[in-house]
Amino acid sequence: MKRILHIVGTMDRAGAETMVMNLYRAIDKTQYQFDFVYFTEKPCAYDDEILELGGRIFRMPDKYSKNTISRTFKLYQLIKKQNPFYAIHCHQLLANAFHLIAAYFSGVPKRLAHAHSTRDFSKKNMVRSIYQSFSKKIIALLATDFIACGLQPGTYLFPSVKNVVFIPNAIDVVKFLKTDNYKKNIDFFQSNKITKDTIIFSQVGRFMPVKNHEFSINYAFFLKNKGIDFHMFFVGSGYLEDETKKMVVAKDLTNYITFLGVRGDIDTILANSDILLMPSIYEGFPVILVESQTAGTPALISGGIAPEVDLGLNLVTFCDLNESFEKWFDLTTEILKNPLPNQKKRNKVIGERGFDINISVKLLEDIYNK
Repeated sequence: MKRILHIVGTMDRAGAETMVMNLYRAIDKTQYQFDFVYFTEKPCAYDDEILELGGRIFRMPDKYSKNTISRTFKLYQLIKKQNPFYAIHCHQLLANAFHLIAAYFSGVPKRLAHAHSTRDFSKKNMVRSIYQSFSKKIIALLATDFIACGLQPGTYLFPSVKNVVFIPNAIDVVKFLKTDNYKKNIDFFQSNKITKDTIIFSQVGRFMPVKNHEFSINYAFFLKNKGIDFHMFFVGSGYLEDETKKMVVAKDLTNYITFLGVRGDIDTILANSDILLMPSIYEGFPVILVESQTAGTPALISGGIAPEVDLGLNLVTFCDLNESFEKWFDLTTEILKNPLPNQKKRNKVIGERGFDINISVKLLEDIYNK
């Protein structure tokens, strides 16, 4: 059995982590076993499942998440102690460079760099620019294999690399196609503030600046003042969660916005939502947009998200963040009028585009076997 060490930071229910778990569930575990390195001591959402599947979790204290040099050395020591690993699979954008350094000097023969995002969100300055350039060069030098979830993430992280393998953010298609069976049940959210006429928005993602929950709150404030019957559900956790809740209270929106926390029933949440709202400042190819289109749930998303997320099912509508809320509302109204593609059509498109997890896991196994 070949053990693959995944460098992920955490394993909560978020885009890249969910993709890794989808692959982990589907991969032939008589041939491959996944282990994980966390840069946090806090429990994560997928911990129990990882352990049940036979994986190991190696935790590093939070302090190593901020100190690049000490993190690299600590990872080097961990790999040397726990060897042999057949491969190391890195998922942390520019920080992949330092994880690859640790793997190279500790003798791991197969080193994969995986691009999940389209840009570095840190504050721009000369030092950061040098860091970005250095990291990309080290990744190109030390990685033996290059994977990206889409064209833009691959172009960003591997600008000089030609042999990038694209593995879409695949999902368990059958699970999300089943949503036709229970669309739409107003009792699902257990809220007396919702009727059959209420427009239900869901936003799924970590509470962090790039996800732009503040925009959603301001849009909710606009809808409230316009007298629209709506409700928003925020799904996820993150370090800005408390601050976001304070914003909701400050704008007197507690009757219009509900925090659902970390959930394992995203398929059901999508099925019972009218619109997935995603005003992210930028994104690569979010897993949630594959899930929403498979489930047949329309999405209203920002222009900062890669255009390739639209799979041609007429379920994705873009709007620039600089547009007025009137424009966002006009598009909301249009979305609600559009007919939804049936299950057969969605299944066909998702399969043809390679988003079925059974297709993606074969691609990954081919890379591991190379």
